[in-house]
Amino acid sequence: MAKTAINLYSVRDLDEPMLEILDRVADAGYDGVQFSGGLRDASPEEIVDKLEETGLEVTGTHVGIDALEDELEETYELYGETLDSPSAVVPYIDAEHFESAEAVEATADRVAAVAADAADYDWPVHYHNHAHEFVEIGDGETAFERFADLAEDVGLELDVGWALVGGHDPVALIERYGDRIDLLHMKDMVTDEERGFREIGEGDVDMQACADAARDADVDWLIYEHDMPDDPAASIDTGAEFLGSL
Repeated sequence: MAKTAINLYSVRDLDEPMLEILDRVADAGYDGVQFSGGLRDASPEEIVDKLEETGLEVTGTHVGIDALEDELEETYELYGETLDSPSAVVPYIDAEHFESAEAVEATADRVAAVAADAADYDWPVHYHNHAHEFVEIGDGETAFERFADLAEDVGLELDVGWALVGGHDPVALIERYGDRIDLLHMKDMVTDEERGFREIGEGDVDMQACADAARDADVDWLIYEHDMPDDPAASIDTGAEFLGSL
């Protein structure tokens, strides 16, 4: 059964010390935490102690591709060794890098090269999608499909909300790429002109169907994320309760 976590990008606007945020995450009932954007005001040693105290595990960590290219050893030592994060996730690459077949090929080569370097540390690399990867680049093929085919050694952290906004059924994507999805971002969104974020269970994503497909695909982690919660502190509890109900 998949474990549950929260991506800390969801609470970037919560004006509390990192260690208190981790207490909130543990108290809410999550199994783990996904770091994104660094450790804020806490030292690595303090984070390790808090993780041990709370029993929280660390999922794959969101790390910008520039850091993986330019500071791989230091990045791995912090997240992979010190915090015991099992993998790195490239969280975003601009839309221009997916706008044509040639652009996708270059992007796939870039991410695959990072994954090959990280393999020397036995540290898998994943890619997290937004909506712009689902643009068609010819013959009915999307940039996402082409990227996945070319960067075959790169894991996929599918974001179900952005996939739906991009015009594709996240359940079908989980079924198709399940053997490459260890981490699933359970983000709820609406697909109208607003393309806005919603609390989980209040948008257009069929979260139960996604969870069921993830279970069938043996996905390791269901990770709650809300890019713009009205109340970040309350959102921590909302996400944990909803994921626990699936």
